[in-house]
Amino acid sequence: MTVSPCRRSLLVEQKDLYQFLLAVQENCLKNHCRQIVSISLEIDWVDPLAVLDKLAQANAINFYFENRGKGEAIAGIDAVTKLQIDGKERFIQAEYFIKSNLENIVNFGNTSQPFAGPHFFCYFSFFAEKNKLDYPFPSATVFLPHWQISVKNQCCTLVMNTVINSSVNIQILLQNLRDKIEIINSLEPYSSNLDYFPTNLSKKLFTNGERYKKSVALALEKIQSKELSKVVLADILDVSSNQHFNLLNSLNNLRRTHPNCYIFSTSNGKGQNFIGASPERLITIHNQQLITDALAGSAPRGKTPAEDAANANRLLNSEKERHEHLLVMDFITQRLTQLGLLPQVLPPRLRQLSNIQHLWTPINAIVPANVHPLKIIAQLHPTPAVAGAARDIACEEIRRYETFERGLYAAPLGWIDSQGNCEFIVGIRSALIDGDRARLYAGAGIVAGSDPEKEFAEVQLKLQALLKALV
Repeated sequence: MTVSPCRRSLLVEQKDLYQFLLAVQENCLKNHCRQIVSISLEIDWVDPLAVLDKLAQANAINFYFENRGKGEAIAGIDAVTKLQIDGKERFIQAEYFIKSNLENIVNFGNTSQPFAGPHFFCYFSFFAEKNKLDYPFPSATVFLPHWQISVKNQCCTLVMNTVINSSVNIQILLQNLRDKIEIINSLEPYSSNLDYFPTNLSKKLFTNGERYKKSVALALEKIQSKELSKVVLADILDVSSNQHFNLLNSLNNLRRTHPNCYIFSTSNGKGQNFIGASPERLITIHNQQLITDALAGSAPRGKTPAEDAANANRLLNSEKERHEHLLVMDFITQRLTQLGLLPQVLPPRLRQLSNIQHLWTPINAIVPANVHPLKIIAQLHPTPAVAGAARDIACEEIRRYETFERGLYAAPLGWIDSQGNCEFIVGIRSALIDGDRARLYAGAGIVAGSDPEKEFAEVQLKLQALLKALV
């Protein structure tokens, strides 16, 4: 039997790894301490979604993130260390948690390969504090996974993060690593061409359309009185099924039908998952180069090329949609400037997805070494694209009109590595999955000129696209 180059290198690396771990353990014995070791190995290509399906435990938190357009996917499974908190200091505490843990991590393996080394997965709620105490996710979760599997440009990286102390059995630890590699190597590819599974819903509790349209009308009165210029109002669709929703098949449907979106899933380790297909990046930082998006202003896709072009042309020339977009763009540039960054605004363009199109302006900046990614997240969240303007007043109106807890909806989700590289998205076009029940979320920006009927139709368009993927 031919052994692949990746597997041959693993045999060599594990000999070196044994000596490395022994040296770390001797240091722990000498200094009466514990350390986290981050082990990065290149392995044969495998689908991270299939690995998540195989290794995820019901009582452990996990995270999945995929951008098919960039050829990237990453899964974090179980936690070596985690922080789960509520309150207004959540971003500051999360930053401190990451920094303090990085001081205690040593690396083994080639950390220059894609997604090597320790990555901290983060997800935050829209509001710092919950109105409804039964919402199943805290306001902030940050964790370093026990297992991390990723692909980028056909390079597949397995990371094992583990605690070393004086009592750890190194032989058992290495055997656990070998066992996981064997399991991963035995997996069949998770088919990206999987046929669409029909939804099998025994009951659909559709949104109260009249309540939503009334909320839009009341918000327009506030806008007319100049108390605010925009507010984003969300709606929900509660769905129940005669069987548990299949998380992995639903994610596979999402990534197949929304290849230009970020497909994501988080688990709280208590049976609930938050999943979605978001078109909106909050920030990406790579080698101190930041990219963020002003994404606001929407129109449906057309059924024919001519209709599609007409819808796009109306979007580009709509004073109402361009005003909504400008609010987001100005907010982002002002907030980045307040942090000492010098944002560069690229020309606006269309972001066309499978069922909807948006006005989109990319914004670039160089990030100083002393500015942590979570400082930028705290400064930007929530943008007018998901809250409104003025932001504080808009958030008060959201609390007034929305009768449900937003939770992770429209909030930052992403990862940060040891070098300050990161990618965060905004958790829109999303759903909270709990066994045989699902709550779907979508929203629309209300500005002067908005029409309650059209805003309701836009929200329904977004909700139905997500509903089709759930199986």
